[in-house]
Amino acid sequence: MMQRKFIPFSELRQQKAIVVDSTHANGFMLSHWRGTPTPAEIRDDTSAAIVLHALRLSLPELDLPYVTANHFDIDGFIGVWSLLHPELALENEELLRQMALIGDFRELDLNHPLAGEALKLVCWINARERDLFYPPFGAEQLPEPEVTLCPKKFTYFLREFERVLQDPDWEKGVWEDEVADALLGYREMYSPKTKLSRFPGIGLLVIETPHPVHYYGLFSRTKGFDMVLTCYDQNRYELEYKYTTWVDIASRPTLPRLPMAPLAEKLNKLEKSDRSWTYESVTETGPLLRLDGDKLTRLETYDNPTSREIFSSSIPVQQLKEVIVAHYTNAYKTIQPRYNWTWKEIKELAG
Repeated sequence: MMQRKFIPFSELRQQKAIVVDSTHANGFMLSHWRGTPTPAEIRDDTSAAIVLHALRLSLPELDLPYVTANHFDIDGFIGVWSLLHPELALENEELLRQMALIGDFRELDLNHPLAGEALKLVCWINARERDLFYPPFGAEQLPEPEVTLCPKKFTYFLREFERVLQDPDWEKGVWEDEVADALLGYREMYSPKTKLSRFPGIGLLVIETPHPVHYYGLFSRTKGFDMVLTCYDQNRYELEYKYTTWVDIASRPTLPRLPMAPLAEKLNKLEKSDRSWTYESVTETGPLLRLDGDKLTRLETYDNPTSREIFSSSIPVQQLKEVIVAHYTNAYKTIQPRYNWTWKEIKELAG
């Protein structure tokens, strides 16, 4: 079996490579990004799962000596690592798949027998990434871009991951705090204090819970939904499109993202506080609509809800829910869920 090597994304101009969780013309792309020409027989929800499919099928296109990615995240890292350690990756396929789902979609499912181990490994990567380098989206506050900085992360984690994979408990001191936070949030999602309202026709899940929790807990009950409205005590709200609609997932059809500006306008007409409803572009990986969201850095936007202040609205929770459900019910009334929406189509829907 070929021994592959990781190279920085910048070297793709000189070296053809397997491109993971990214796109580039000079390579064989294994990615769930929209529009990526991933072969139909290996399509899956995460890029790591696509890589594992390709390895299991021994696709001839894998006969390349180099592997790369244009950013570091858990899904992309697992894909890169698997191509460099194919036999070990296939031995641990289900565990690695769980890691990618937790890392990319934040969908922790402790009913899966390997989810607990996957959570430890994900939180180990999170902690080491934050402490030794910079957190996700943190490169935007640094002089150099992510594509230039991320090879240092890959070098470290490609060297260390196999050791931790064999026995995550050796690194318990690194991951235990975040695992505890995630499990606490998970427990909150299943407590009597938390109420869920499902609107599958518009892909919306409404979560009413007392206070913000870790994303891995918060999104643990969102599988199958692509928008999440979180309602906390004291009329604190956030509406978010999940990452599941930034990429092409293969497990189910989805509705396209629609601009949040019209909804923000409706809410601002109702809002009596001194704050404004703001929104992000649908091309952001996880756009938020919330009060004074434009004052957040991108790092804060994608950090856990527990790490950012969420302001009280004057709009009662029942009224807010009714406005949002009515808005999207009308907006999606002529649109059917399907696979493989293109960004061109999504932007055309924006008008």
